[in-house]
Amino acid sequence: MTLHEPSWDDARAAAHRAASRRPVRELPIVDAIGHTLASPLSARIGVPAFDTSMMDGWAVADTGPWRVIGRVLAGSLPPALAAGEAIGIATGAAVPAGASAVLRREWGTEAEGTLRADRAPSDGEDIRRAGDEATAGDALLPAGTRVTPPVVGLAALVGLDTLLVHEPPSVEALVLGDEVVTSGIPTPGHVRDALGVQVLAWSAPWRCAQRGVRHVADTLDAHIEALRTTTADLVFTTGGTARGPVDHMHAALEALGATLLVDEVRVRPGHPMLLAQLPDGRFVIGLPGNPLAAVAGFLTFAEPLLQAMAGVALPDAGTCRTTAAIAAPGTDVRLMPARRQGDEATPTEFWGSAMLRGIAQSDCMLVTQPGGAAAGDRLRVLPLPW
Repeated sequence: MTLHEPSWDDARAAAHRAASRRPVRELPIVDAIGHTLASPLSARIGVPAFDTSMMDGWAVADTGPWRVIGRVLAGSLPPALAAGEAIGIATGAAVPAGASAVLRREWGTEAEGTLRADRAPSDGEDIRRAGDEATAGDALLPAGTRVTPPVVGLAALVGLDTLLVHEPPSVEALVLGDEVVTSGIPTPGHVRDALGVQVLAWSAPWRCAQRGVRHVADTLDAHIEALRTTTADLVFTTGGTARGPVDHMHAALEALGATLLVDEVRVRPGHPMLLAQLPDGRFVIGLPGNPLAAVAGFLTFAEPLLQAMAGVALPDAGTCRTTAAIAAPGTDVRLMPARRQGDEATPTEFWGSAMLRGIAQSDCMLVTQPGGAAAGDRLRVLPLPW
């Protein structure tokens, strides 16, 4: 059943419900960056695997003065210490059995094989105990976690060479409209393509495989053929979602037997956006042709779909205070580009549906409830997808 003009929150929830987790594949840990974990990241070994020195100095046994019996560096195994013995030690080196503490280099003096402390260490001082960060078998991160460089570092630290991740979807953009040109100064009646050059990049953080951009003529047959021949899992179209004389998207989807999941959303800008699913399971997101409205469509439909495909729950938006009043229709949410600093965000003055200047200057989108907001009101805030 089609949701017609749902609230913005209901539209996002519907998009998230529509998609299922993508297939799982195993990747070398470095290649997994940007994907999401398909299973928990669990430790194969403890971290650290053995007691290690946190400082350069000496590992000492009991109280001093101590007899120095040698030196141990990282990567070698030291002999055990007896009471009254010490061994020079480097940061990260294994602490010998029998050691009670590490004496920092700046707190000790060694002369003729004898070590004396200017400041006696407390028991266990500057020793990092085995397993203080993790023990073998610990689940360190849950499935659905985005693989960042620190996640890869953690995986390496606990003995992993590969990670199970969700395979990201492929994406393609269909730019609709005879008035759209791709280079140079447009002649009267034409406009430069400002969406085809960026829309696929919005999904780049999800590591989507980009299948390219195609420009499609303003005929029903051309729309049908473009949708019929796409091989992408997620297809973005720009324009053609309203009810004008050359807006063929609804008719093209119907001709292909697609299921119209959401048709129009109570949000400004971006009201005429749509979400559909082709008979073979591929999704079509109909973005409005105006640039800011298209960004709103991506945040409404594409982000929740990509989250669901990656096994990520629909996140709760954070909040911050708006520094200026924001007008909104009495029945629609308004998505307002803004620049955030700390707990405050300043809305752009260039917030028209057809404008790109404001969104190019912004780093977030404020979610203004129907009826608008006053300066100082606390609003939900969404990060932009780039």
